[in-house]
Amino acid sequence: MSDFVFEPQATVGLPIVGSNKLFPVRRVYCVGRNYAEHAKEMGFTGREDPFFFCKPADALIPIPAGQAGKMPYPVKTSNLHYEMELVVALDRGGRDIPVEKANDCIFGYALGLDMTRRDLQGEAKKQGRPWEVGKGFDQSGPIGPIHPKSATGILAQGNISLHVNGQQKQTSDLSQMIWNIPESISYLSGLFELKAGDLIFTGTPEGVGAVVKGDKLVGQIAGLGEFEVHIV
Repeated sequence: MSDFVFEPQATVGLPIVGSNKLFPVRRVYCVGRNYAEHAKEMGFTGREDPFFFCKPADALIPIPAGQAGKMPYPVKTSNLHYEMELVVALDRGGRDIPVEKANDCIFGYALGLDMTRRDLQGEAKKQGRPWEVGKGFDQSGPIGPIHPKSATGILAQGNISLHVNGQQKQTSDLSQMIWNIPESISYLSGLFELKAGDLIFTGTPEGVGAVVKGDKLVGQIAGLGEFEVHIV
């Protein structure tokens, strides 16, 4: 007999390339403005301290390898933006992790989209309010399968891009992150105790823009292949 007044929601599990097991998601952290050119297009310059926001784990849309995902166009917005990102999956954590030890916490990597209700985010910024309505809404995080680090090696450079309806909209290199992955993990671990199951969306390159129903998004990261998401 359960000790809960109702059955708790099941843990979100992500497919793992080369395995029939799932990666259990605990928390989803996102790094804001982590590519210089994207920071500029959003009106910021310089290497400010990294900042983070979160998405709920159940906002993810897991996309198995070789399949196209579907994202429903969300309510309460007329300006839905894509943000293509490398996602880092942790299988261990801790507090105040040294930069030189941060890569030891990585289980693997995935392709992800930090979908954003830009009009709602912009209004929240103007009023000094939190961003959750713009960033943490239902089904706001399409994510591909996790590629184990044991197969990919450490990802510190390589092309990241996004095409919408066959036209390239975003392109950069992972080496262009303002705060690289070990630095982001280390800094974040000074704010929160990181644990196995945590995901980190590591920021998006320049070229963000709006999509509408019927659009096809294809994201690519060198070493991880590509994934496809349809806005429905």
